[in-house]
Amino acid sequence: MPTDIEGLFDEARRRLAPVPREALGRLVLPGGLRRALGGRPRIVPDGEAWRVGVLLIGDDAVFGVGDVLRAAPERRRGFTAESARRRAEAAAMCMRGGFAEGTTVNVDHVPIDLAAVAAGGRSGPIAGGDVVTVRWTAAGATMPLEAYLRERIDMLLGG
Repeated sequence: MPTDIEGLFDEARRRLAPVPREALGRLVLPGGLRRALGGRPRIVPDGEAWRVGVLLIGDDAVFGVGDVLRAAPERRRGFTAESARRRAEAAAMCMRGGFAEGTTVNVDHVPIDLAAVAAGGRSGPIAGGDVVTVRWTAAGATMPLEAYLRERIDMLLGG
């Protein structure tokens, strides 16, 4: 019998209730007059969710994890790597968008279509079928979603 994917996430939300959530953010680019006046890109609040491994579980949606940043003030400094400079710029965009210093912000998160998964398809790291699975490593390792949620939530709860 196929997995009740909505039921799995409803149970996950119930178990996650005592666990702190992380911020979701979205990039806002200046446009129109703001751009002409030298406006700068910023990352603004876009909700919150529990981070459970490769998944972000919100009150009414599930996302695949994108980039995870920690809001930090803008600093002028030399960078040994271009990637470090880009991450520092993104962290400063979080503060320009209203996040407090040190806040963990999840950006570039991708909505997961649970209806498509329930119909046997794939969305983000989750694949439907007789047993719904989640791809939990960059190398493509998978495991049953039910076991993945149980294991990850147990770790978050300290069990």
